[in-house]
Amino acid sequence: MTTPISDALEALFSLEGKVALVTGGATGIGRMIAEGLASAGARVLIASRKAEACAQAAAEINQQGHAGRVEGFGGDVANEAGVAALVEALRQRCPDGIDLLINNAGRAWGAPLGDFPFEAWDKVMNLNVAGLFSLTQALLPELRRRGTAGDPARVVNLASVMGEQAMGDGSYSYAASKAAVVHLTKILGKELADQNITVNALAPGPFASKMTAFVTADQEGQDIVGAGVPLGRIGAAEDMAGAVIYLCSRAGAYVTGAVLPLSGGINVMTGPPLFDEAKQALEKRTS
Repeated sequence: MTTPISDALEALFSLEGKVALVTGGATGIGRMIAEGLASAGARVLIASRKAEACAQAAAEINQQGHAGRVEGFGGDVANEAGVAALVEALRQRCPDGIDLLINNAGRAWGAPLGDFPFEAWDKVMNLNVAGLFSLTQALLPELRRRGTAGDPARVVNLASVMGEQAMGDGSYSYAASKAAVVHLTKILGKELADQNITVNALAPGPFASKMTAFVTADQEGQDIVGAGVPLGRIGAAEDMAGAVIYLCSRAGAYVTGAVLPLSGGINVMTGPPLFDEAKQALEKRTS
């Protein structure tokens, strides 16, 4: 007797009973992830420096009628004291641990080469790299408590296509920080595999978010940016939700140390063809 498709999908992709923490989950990609996890049945906690924004985002997501529920509270992973406070607040809310940690909180800084300031390194690297690592390290006991060999606890880091491709666009510290996230993901994926914890990363290209609002705030801007993407558009909320549900569900239980490109093909873009122009010129000359 075959298993109905609906039952098979439920077994593979349901997150019912799972508890997730999403940092920076009130806006942009973080909110897309929070909505996706809630739609799959998870209890989702979103935290950022702006507690009121998190609480409002949680209420708005809950009004959509998802199978899971969202809770919002304040938490800052940009410094050591903030990480410690966030971990303590999480332990009070989730005394039995968590299944999923989504390290989404991040910041960017843009300036032309020659004018890029020294302070742009401290602020970006502290949050995007040191904060991500420190929070993951501090929450290992909570993750170990919930992970099993067949259904590991999951850590999903937000990297970027800029962390793998030679694309700066004036965001030098951001691109370098995301390259560090890619490498940390692989290191932690290796070191935590025998502790029933997988560690993977998403490497997004352009999505509409607060960070990219200067070019994606309206449809015209989104169309212009999307025209430069091989698949012809910027990312949608469903793209982000589908990827994170895969990595966090039974479907992705055997994946660790991976960096999943979510960039519409930017990750495989190269320069122009090396020989086409010369070939065409020679053919014209000999015709």
